[in-house]
Amino acid sequence: LRELVSRLHQRGVQVFLVSGGFQSIVEHVALQLNIPTANVFANRLKFYFNGEYAGFDETQPTAESGGKGKVITHLKEQFHFKKVVMIGDGATDMEACPPADCFIGFGGNVIRKQVKEKAKWYITHFDELLKELEE
Repeated sequence: LRELVSRLHQRGVQVFLVSGGFQSIVEHVALQLNIPTANVFANRLKFYFNGEYAGFDETQPTAESGGKGKVITHLKEQFHFKKVVMIGDGATDMEACPPADCFIGFGGNVIRKQVKEKAKWYITHFDELLKELEE
């Protein structure tokens, strides 16, 4: 993944992380991949002043059904992207296409039968995408 993101950056492609996970964790991954934290869309945890867990920020688009698609629509409107490719391993990733123009199913961590069967392009290792970038 690190090599894929690096190659995309070399080509001037903006990379975003859109996740149903928690912002604090996803931002750590983004930093490891040299993805600006402004390009991270994920759920935010809330805490009371005394440090107790208070839930999650329900105003984040990723906190609701169809939220990943809403993020992609926002990005297309904000940056006027002509093409957006969504790569993911879950049904909520696949459901974001459209508005994404293309969905690539990923089974490198876990193979989800529904995603593998419905994705037009399904990979299990990012080397497969790196080879495509070389062509």
